[in-house]
Amino acid sequence: MLKHQVNLNKKGVIFDIQRFSVHDGPGIRTIVFFKGCPLSCRWCSNPESQCMEPQVMFIPHNCIGCKKCYEICSKGAIDFNLPSRVDQNKCVKCGKCVESCYAGALNLAGSMRTVRELLIELKKDNIYYRRSGGGITLSGGEVTAQPEFAEELLKGCKENNWHTAIETTAFTNPSVLERILPWLDLVMLDIKHMDPNKHLEYIGQSNDLILQNAKLIAQFGAPLIIRVPVIPGVNSDEKNIKATANFAASLKSVKELHLLPYHRLGQNKYEYLGYNYIMKDLQPPTKEEINNLKDLVKKCGLICKVGGID
Repeated sequence: MLKHQVNLNKKGVIFDIQRFSVHDGPGIRTIVFFKGCPLSCRWCSNPESQCMEPQVMFIPHNCIGCKKCYEICSKGAIDFNLPSRVDQNKCVKCGKCVESCYAGALNLAGSMRTVRELLIELKKDNIYYRRSGGGITLSGGEVTAQPEFAEELLKGCKENNWHTAIETTAFTNPSVLERILPWLDLVMLDIKHMDPNKHLEYIGQSNDLILQNAKLIAQFGAPLIIRVPVIPGVNSDEKNIKATANFAASLKSVKELHLLPYHRLGQNKYEYLGYNYIMKDLQPPTKEEINNLKDLVKKCGLICKVGGID
């Protein structure tokens, strides 16, 4: 039997906690979003998740021009000539400008939290986990970018008898997965593209390690769901979807593949961070296109859900 000796003082950086989710694992769930990711997907809907450190985000329509942020910043990081208002090269993430901004134009994306602090937060929804068969899902960013923190938090969750799940790219050292897999009840693994060259072009890394780790997870025996973000013109062609489905079907613990249609819900965040959103002209896939891909996946012998809900 696994021993639940938890380092409650272990610290990690998260950027959000989302309650009452029903699309990220069974039942009603709370999602903890980790900061830091080794990949750089062009369509990332959480650009604030990529950097490991906290970042100041500027929401222009909230700004009333009081300049309190400028007055309080001793590093000269507030620049009214920048669309993002904050010079990230000068910003030391102290959060003083955020504290001074009562209009809510400046927000700090990311905070250091201990396992103890997070478990106290998660316990608030314990009744919903028990009644719905839900639990905790760790997401990101990439959870495995903070392996020690992830392991201790998962151990703490299991000590509370909560169902545990992870949303991951699996782009990590296999030894990290071997550490956290014993504490997981479900793994949801994103495969962005089966072509290693296309994967490198659009994501910034080859897919070799991801595919190898998918096999490792399957061999471990943990229930594994493969997910594909459907990005028109990138990976939405039938050849790639069929190749992904065939690969998923070859993994013994995989019964489902989820199609996640591209959306623009994170576009404003790029503006808030001063980043350029290069996918702004891309249109989401049509319902007909998704249904055609869904039929392809089913022909490979897998259950196919769109967005994890049907």
